[in-house]
Amino acid sequence: MTFKNKRILLAVTGSIAAYKSLLLVRLLIKAGAEVKVIMTPSATAFVSALSFSTLSKNEVYTDVIEGDAWNNHVDLGLWADLMLVAPCTATTLAKMAHGIADTIVPAVYLSAKCPVFIAPAMDRDMWLHPSTQNNLDALVSYSNTIIPVEEGELASGLEGKGRMAEPENIMSFLESYLKKEQDLSGYKVLVTAGPTFEALDPVRFIGNNSSGKMGIAIADACARRGAKVNLILGPSNQEVLNKDIKLTRVTSADEMCKAVLKLYNNTDVAVLAAAVADYKPKRIAKNKIKKSGDGMDLALERTTDIAATIGKKKKVNQINVGFALETNNELKNAKAKIEKKNFDFVVLNSLRDKGSGFKGDTNKITILDNTGNKKAFPLKSKSAVADDIIDYLVEYKLG
Repeated sequence: MTFKNKRILLAVTGSIAAYKSLLLVRLLIKAGAEVKVIMTPSATAFVSALSFSTLSKNEVYTDVIEGDAWNNHVDLGLWADLMLVAPCTATTLAKMAHGIADTIVPAVYLSAKCPVFIAPAMDRDMWLHPSTQNNLDALVSYSNTIIPVEEGELASGLEGKGRMAEPENIMSFLESYLKKEQDLSGYKVLVTAGPTFEALDPVRFIGNNSSGKMGIAIADACARRGAKVNLILGPSNQEVLNKDIKLTRVTSADEMCKAVLKLYNNTDVAVLAAAVADYKPKRIAKNKIKKSGDGMDLALERTTDIAATIGKKKKVNQINVGFALETNNELKNAKAKIEKKNFDFVVLNSLRDKGSGFKGDTNKITILDNTGNKKAFPLKSKSAVADDIIDYLVEYKLG
C-alpha cells in the first residue's frame, strides 16, 4: 500500500541507464502509483518517449516548449507527491544545483514543492570529480535526497562507482521513505517557532534574531509524516506553506504562553523551538518614548517560562522537546535544561559553530536526552535537521 495512489513524476536524462527507467515505471505502476514522465531531449536518443508513454499511460513531455504549445512545468511540479530524477547525468545534476533551467527537467525541479530524489548515473571519474561532489552537497543542502550510486562495470568499460541504482533498489529506497512519511500518524504535535517581541511603547520593542525557520521546518516535517500539527509562530516574515499545519500567530511571550497552555493538554508531543524572551519591560509606555538626557534606565521583569510551566503539567504519555542555543558551556547548560524543565530531550546548537543558529538555512545540532544519550549531527539544511529530530523522536521516544 506504500505507493498506492501516490503521484510520481519521473524525470529521465541522457544516460545509457535510461533503459532501466522503463522498468521503474512498470514497478511503480504495479505498486499502485500514478506515473508521469518528463525527459531531456538527449534522453530520447537512448529511449523513446513513446515507450514511456505506453507504459505510464500518460503523455510524456520532452521540453517546456513543443511546437506552438507550452508545457506548464509549474503544474507538473505541483502535481507530484514525489519527483524522481533517474538517471540523473552530471550535466543535469549541475543544472539543478545551480538553477539553470534550459530543459524541462531542471525547470520542473525548480518549481517542485514535493520531495525530490536523485539517482545519479555517470562514469567513475565524473562521479569522483570535486565539481560533481560539490553539486551533490549543494543539492543535499536544498533538502533533496541522493539515492546512492552502485559499483560495477560502467559504460566506458571502467569498474567503479557511478552506476545508477538498480530499479528494485530504487523502489526499496523510496518505499522506506514513504513508510516513514506516516510514522507520526495519529499523533498531535504542538510546535512553537520564531522570536517574541516585548513592547516598550507603541513603536519600539525588545526582540531577538530568530527567523522561525527551524520551528517551521519541524512543523512541516511532522505534518508531512502524518501528525496533526499546531504551530504557534512569533513575529516572523517566513511563510508557512503546508496547508495541513494549523497556524496561530502571536507577538509576545505572554501571547505565546496562553496559546501553548490552551492546546497543551490535548497534545502528544510539544516541540518548543521558539526563542522566547526571558524578560519584558515592567511598564509599557502609552506613547512613544522621547529622547531625554544621555541614557535611559529600563526596568524589566521575567516572562512566564513556558517550558517549565508545561513541564510541571506533563503527563506520563506526553513528550516535551526543548531547544538550547548556547554560546559557552553548551553541554552543561543543555543538560541543566533537561532536568529543570522536564524535557525528554533537548536539541543543542552553538553560535560558535559556523552555519548554526538564527536566520541561516543550515544548522548543526547535538541531541541530549533524559536517559543520558547524546547524538551529534553534521551541518545540514534546517529541513534535513528537522527530519533528524523527528527520526530521533520516533526511534527513541515513540518506538
